[in-house]
Amino acid sequence: MNDRASKNETVARPPADAGAAAPRRLVLITGMSGAGRSIALKAIEDLGYEAVDNLPLSLLGPLLNPSLGARKPLAIGVDVRTRDFGAQPFLDELDALMSRRDLEVKLIFLDCEDDVLRRRYTETRRRHPLAVDRPVTDGIEHERRLISPLRARADLVVDTSHLSLHDLRRMLQGHFALDVDSTLAIFVVSFSYRHGIPREADLVFDVRFLANPHYDPALRPLIGTDPAVGRFIEADPGFAPFFDALTRLLEPLLPRFRSEGKSYLTIAVGCTGGQHRSVYVAERLADWLRAHGQRTGIAHRDVPAATVFERSAG
Repeated sequence: MNDRASKNETVARPPADAGAAAPRRLVLITGMSGAGRSIALKAIEDLGYEAVDNLPLSLLGPLLNPSLGARKPLAIGVDVRTRDFGAQPFLDELDALMSRRDLEVKLIFLDCEDDVLRRRYTETRRRHPLAVDRPVTDGIEHERRLISPLRARADLVVDTSHLSLHDLRRMLQGHFALDVDSTLAIFVVSFSYRHGIPREADLVFDVRFLANPHYDPALRPLIGTDPAVGRFIEADPGFAPFFDALTRLLEPLLPRFRSEGKSYLTIAVGCTGGQHRSVYVAERLADWLRAHGQRTGIAHRDVPAATVFERSAG
């Protein structure tokens, strides 16, 4: 995930009038076909937004006419199947919307690796909207070229290639929940470098320098939530100074992230196999964050969910 506003490209919003009503929230969801746009739209609808899918661009302005008096937050899904869709007309409409003082506009782009998209279309036997009479690979390549300008303008890019439905909903809730307080929402994820760095990560910490429980036959089948694994890692002379330095680094950063308008932060902790060191450090870090008043969630990307439950409870 890349949480980035395109400050050099977006249209500056005029200052709001003193005493004016808070701007209406508008979330536009687009991206690659098969990347989960419908699921994302439903997840945001569950947060309390009014959701509209495949709205023609020509109707976007009239739907947001201030004279209608509607103030409920709105989420709109737009992709290549939308009637009169085009990247440049979409960007023109986006600029017009962002210039309005009565709207707070965010653009989400859902992306996905080509191989994963091909597999999804093959498994579901669905036809790609741009590959009705050609191989699905051609449709994916054509669509990527067509909508790449939208990705460059997105406030939030989410790669769903290896993201579970639960994690997608959690991420969207962190960014777009309507009842968010002033506390920064943080998500800590452990991962294996063998399977790549989580693309949604804002901060990444490598803990492969710590002693590896994998080489202890008694610890190898366990994971980092097991007390025996924790004791092994804590016994490494490098652990205590590292964790102290990590928390001293984060402590002044968190309020600065929030003051800059960031509402959601993903911290990734990685090791070789994603089973022991990264899991333990992620758990310790999440505990530290909660103890310091931070709203914090945690997941272990490369440990099966059933394994986490069984070994944590056992």
